[in-house]
Amino acid sequence: MRPKTIDEAVEAFFLDLMDHGRKMFQGADILLSLSEPAVDATPKRLLYKEGKMRLYHYEPLVEKPHVVPILITYALVNRQYMMDLQSDRSLIRNLLQMGMDVYIIDWGYPGKMDRFLTMEDYIEGSMDRAVDLVRRDSGRDRITLLGVCQGGTFSVIYTALHQDKIDNLVCMVTPVDFHVDDGLLNIWARGMDVDAVVDALGLVPGDFLNLGFLMLKPFQLMLDKYVGLAENLDDKDLVENFLRMEKWIFDSPDQAGETFRRFVKDLYQENKLVEGRLEIGGRLVDLGNITCPVLNIFGEKDHLVPPSSSRPLTDLVGSQDTATMSFPVGHIGIYVSSRSQREIAPNLVAWLKDHFPPESP
Repeated sequence: MRPKTIDEAVEAFFLDLMDHGRKMFQGADILLSLSEPAVDATPKRLLYKEGKMRLYHYEPLVEKPHVVPILITYALVNRQYMMDLQSDRSLIRNLLQMGMDVYIIDWGYPGKMDRFLTMEDYIEGSMDRAVDLVRRDSGRDRITLLGVCQGGTFSVIYTALHQDKIDNLVCMVTPVDFHVDDGLLNIWARGMDVDAVVDALGLVPGDFLNLGFLMLKPFQLMLDKYVGLAENLDDKDLVENFLRMEKWIFDSPDQAGETFRRFVKDLYQENKLVEGRLEIGGRLVDLGNITCPVLNIFGEKDHLVPPSSSRPLTDLVGSQDTATMSFPVGHIGIYVSSRSQREIAPNLVAWLKDHFPPESP
C-alpha cells in the first residue's frame, strides 16, 4: 500500500474527527433519553427478612420445577443481582428456564449498628436460618447450596458444619486457599493492617474496597473501558449494557467491621480454612466433613479469585464425588459473558440433574 499524501492524511483526519463528533452528539441524545438501567428483573417473592438481610424465592418459569431447591449465597462485598443483570444475560433466569427452583440471600446494606456483626452472625445465624426456611418452604430435608465468591467460602464453611442439611454444594469463583501468589488481592490483604482499618472506621466503606478492586487492573478498569464507551456512544444497546455494569460495580455495600477483620485475618493472612484451624462459634471447620457431591466452577482469567485459589477445594473435602469446571472467562464474565449463557448454565444444570436425589413427595 502506497503511503498517504499530506492531503489524503489531512482528509482522513477530518473524516475521523467528523465521525467522532457524530458519535458524541448521537451518544449525548442516547444518554439523555435513558432512564435508570433496569437490573434484577426476574420476578421473586420475599420469603423472610432479618435486619438488612432478605431471603427471596424466584417465581418458577416452568410448569413443574425440580423439587430440590437451590439456595444462592452471594458475597457481602457486592450485590447479588450480578447474576440477574439483564434478561438475556442472567444465570438465574437460565436456571429457572431449565427447571430449577431457586432461592437467594440478599445481604442488603449494613448500617452503623451492624459494625459488630461477626462471621458467626452471618454463617451460623442468618445463613442457617435461611437454609432452614428454604427446607421448610420446599418440604425437603436437604437442599442444594450454591455459593458465589466470598459467599462460596461461607457456603463451604456452612456445609462443613451442617452437612446433614445439604444435598449438593456448588461453588463459583470461590477462594479457598488464600496464600497463593497469583492474585494481587491475596498479596495486598496479607500486608493489610486490618485492625487499624476496622478500629478507625468501624463500618468499612464499600467505596474504600471498590477502589482497591479497581487498582488491581487500573488501565482496564479505570481507563480502557471508558475509551471503548466513547467509541461506541451511538450504540444504544451497548450504552445501556455499560450503564448496567457500572451501576453494579459502584453499588458496593459497606462491610461489618468485625466480619471484615476476621475474614482478612483468619483467611487471607493466616489461611486457617485450608489448614484446618478455622473455628466458627467454637466449632472447628473440618472440610473433611463435607461428604455430599461438590462442584467447583471458576474462571481461568479471574483476577480477583485466581484459579489456584479455587482449585484445591475438591482435594480438601471428604466427598468422593467431586467435579471441577473451568472456563476461559473472568470473575464477572462467569455470569454475563456469552459463553456463560451458552456453556456454564447448561453444564451446571446437567451436573445438578445428575446429582439430585430421585423426586418424591
